[in-house]
Amino acid sequence: MTHKEIELKALKRDIIEMWKLVIQQLEKTEHSLFSFDKHYAHEVAANEKRVNSMELKIDMDCEHIFALFSPVAIDLRFVLAILKINTNLERLGDIAENISKFILEDKDPYNKTLIEATQLKAMYEASISMVNDVLIAFENEDAQLARSIFSKDEYIDIINWEANKHISEFIRKNPDCIEQALNILSIIRKLERVGDRCKNIAAETIFYMEAKVLKHQ
Repeated sequence: MTHKEIELKALKRDIIEMWKLVIQQLEKTEHSLFSFDKHYAHEVAANEKRVNSMELKIDMDCEHIFALFSPVAIDLRFVLAILKINTNLERLGDIAENISKFILEDKDPYNKTLIEATQLKAMYEASISMVNDVLIAFENEDAQLARSIFSKDEYIDIINWEANKHISEFIRKNPDCIEQALNILSIIRKLERVGDRCKNIAAETIFYMEAKVLKHQ
């Protein structure tokens, strides 16, 4: 194995490690949200520094590979894709941290009727499933699975579009719960961005494997 191959293999290992950490962050916020166990939310806030430090290391490793090896063809596409995937993963980490802040600031568990009406749990599960699926697609170089991410995002979009109606109806009936209802709406908006980030990562995965640019299509 050449020096370049060793560096590229290490880069893939590091991005997968960061990916799994981000998934754990999202899973912990999900558990904290529905169980109202703030211990998990505190863990997410504490681990955000790890996500950020991994992002910086991966960026520097990409720069090192560019400078040392001047990669071309599929190796070049791989490193370029890693750079963009790295940024999207860091943003997913930010989303998990931001949701954890809502949980830490709220004094009461979230209203179960509102959670059911907005399909928040289903949206959360679908979002985490997308992050897992696009990781599997990247690890296994599975372009078909990567493409499936785009259709899966439509389900999340539908829940997001319908959220305003459910939130408005709940506030009319429960005017004393406005703050919590708005927090849930904010969480739904953030989960919708998880879907968008997954689509970005899927597009970069396909670019790396097939040299096809899907941006803005």
